Amino acid sequence: MSEPKHSYKKLILNGIFSENPVFRLALSLCPAVAVTTSVKNGFLMGAAVLFVMTMVNITVSLLRSFINPKVRIPAYILIIATYVSITDMVMAAYSRAAYKEMGLYIQLIVVFAIIISRAELFASRNKVVPSAVDGIGMGLGFLGALVLVGAVRELIGKGSLVGIQILGKDPLLIAVLPTGGFFAIGLLMGLFNWIDMKYFGGKPDSGGGHH
Repeated sequence: MSEPKHSYKKLILNGIFSENPVFRLALSLCPAVAVTTSVKNGFLMGAAVLFVMTMVNITVSLLRSFINPKVRIPAYILIIATYVSITDMVMAAYSRAAYKEMGLYIQLIVVFAIIISRAELFASRNKVVPSAVDGIGMGLGFLGALVLVGAVRELIGKGSLVGIQILGKDPLLIAVLPTGGFFAIGLLMGLFNWIDMKYFGGKPDSGGGHH
């Protein structure tokens, strides 16, 4: 059976809009809420997931002919854990302050459903380049979501943006609490649903050739 052909542009847009991991698929919401009290933390977590997801997709695609279907999930987790360990050590070495705040959540990337699902639904069925593009698209969607949520929460909850004080009035501290995080994500989910329905038809480009 020939592999489905993919538009790389559609794969990128799919990850950012139609199947955005946070706003459309509602995956990994607890870590998303936990780390998005600021733009910086959201960016660092998103960048880590972008790297891990892209490398996992590439690796799974390269090894898909050698991975026994009976042990594919443990194999995927082993591959994910390898790249998460690399990310964890790099962040611990070069961004210690941020690592103290979110080191635990970096380690939890190993069990992020979105990474395992893309390895299973897309990378295991497609060639390296489309798999890499899919990983980049999904990773960018996750990164963009965390930065956007972090910007909203930091601005409303702390009166600052990227550490620069903008609002002089007393901030709404609830925005940096878990309740405020879920509330912000809920509002942004509604916005993304509207954008996707209006401009992209609300039809995601499924990875395996079917949805």
